[in-house]
Amino acid sequence: MIDLTVKKEGLEKVIERAKEKNIIIPTFSQMRNPELIPDKIKAKLKDIGLWDINSLNLFRITWKNEPVSKGGLYGNVNYFELPSELTGVKARILALVGKWFPTGAHKVGATFGCLVPRLVTGQFDPTSQKAVWPSTGNYCRGGAYDAHLLACESIAILPKGMSKERFEWLKKVAGEVIGTPGSESNVKEIFDKCKELKEKYGDKIVIFNQFDEMGNRLWHHEVTGHAMEEVLNDIMGSKDRLAGSVFTSGSSGTLGAGEYLKDLFPNSKLVVGEALQCPTLLNNGFGAHRIEGIGDKHVPWIHNVKNTDMVIAIDDEDTMSLVRLFNEPAGKKFLKAQGIDEKLVENLNLLGISSIANTLSAIKFAKYYELTEHDIVMTVFTDSMELYGSRLEEMREEFGEYNEHQAAIDYYQHLIGIKTDNMQELNYYDRKRIHNLKYYTWIEQQNKDLNELNAQWYEADEYWGGMRETANKIDELINEFNKKTGLLEEIN
Repeated sequence: MIDLTVKKEGLEKVIERAKEKNIIIPTFSQMRNPELIPDKIKAKLKDIGLWDINSLNLFRITWKNEPVSKGGLYGNVNYFELPSELTGVKARILALVGKWFPTGAHKVGATFGCLVPRLVTGQFDPTSQKAVWPSTGNYCRGGAYDAHLLACESIAILPKGMSKERFEWLKKVAGEVIGTPGSESNVKEIFDKCKELKEKYGDKIVIFNQFDEMGNRLWHHEVTGHAMEEVLNDIMGSKDRLAGSVFTSGSSGTLGAGEYLKDLFPNSKLVVGEALQCPTLLNNGFGAHRIEGIGDKHVPWIHNVKNTDMVIAIDDEDTMSLVRLFNEPAGKKFLKAQGIDEKLVENLNLLGISSIANTLSAIKFAKYYELTEHDIVMTVFTDSMELYGSRLEEMREEFGEYNEHQAAIDYYQHLIGIKTDNMQELNYYDRKRIHNLKYYTWIEQQNKDLNELNAQWYEADEYWGGMRETANKIDELINEFNKKTGLLEEIN
């Protein structure tokens, strides 16, 4: 699963760096349940902004942050329910909200799951090595942020075609920012840049590739999945059922949360979405699209395809049309006129571009299975429109000012009128077809072990299991690490 071999010499260097920089590391248990966080740390957080470069913000890597920009502590899980008046389906669609993480996206959790195990085992030496974060956007932002808080230098890699907000912010946090050719679909170019850096710098860098890092999947399984369980426990009635969990593929990290839910609700389905313009899973296809942040043209190494029930392709034209409907003044005015709650309409900016794609996937899933008001569909809002203001400006320049006539078209064509096309229920051999695509990226190009690829399929339960045990072991290592620095005792 994750190599937790302790390297004593390296660990001693990490401990000294933590002492020097006053770094205390939270546990997975504290991320699931912030009540376990020491009161004195909570007291200090009252004077710290959500995005501030302060190591105590590691304790804000949780779905339970108070939804304020500064000084907030913790409450219930941040989630958002989309009403039938908006979605056009009877099923209840619920999403965890990523805006209230540091950096405004949940990727700080995924990157924590990748970096911290290497630190508390001494496998990564922040005094001599740099962390490389290959990404299509939010992951390298989360990685650079976490690394900065943990006193590690970073190199962020992302396509040049991503929103300018990402680049502007990264320049303030990452030591180096590298733009690669293309946009969301150009993942191989990111991998090629990693290979080039590895040949140049050797052991002076460590590449944390979200597409093959099990720590990404582990964090979502243990933290995101648990948060979804809490929401379901709060809102489900005696007649309600979880129909499924739906996530765009991206790095496949959030699919770990769906696997967690399938263990709890065996009759529920795990559904993966992708862009119709690049239908890799659905049709072994390729192309370019505008759903920012869901890199594709390959199957991530950490995607447990054998546990995936359906693939849905989302047209990026539907997604980008809803970006305007949900955020332009004329769009919001039209939605309110349809009887949609005013407060809810004003909160639609909680949905970033990939969040809208997740929503459309959930709607198509609900329509396909003719779900009722007793059915619940879970998804996530990875980030919010706070990171995409430039995209709105670009659409205004290209298409002109937005009006209520266009809002009506977008509402009925790209939301209410969504159909059950370009989707597939997966049988055994459909899943195996998708799984086999990993060979070309990961064995031929990235030199992974063919035996491990086969183990993912033929020994799936053993290969993909043991999440909680691994998280508990990492928590033990974190507690031991904090004990050796002595900083937790000082703060108490």
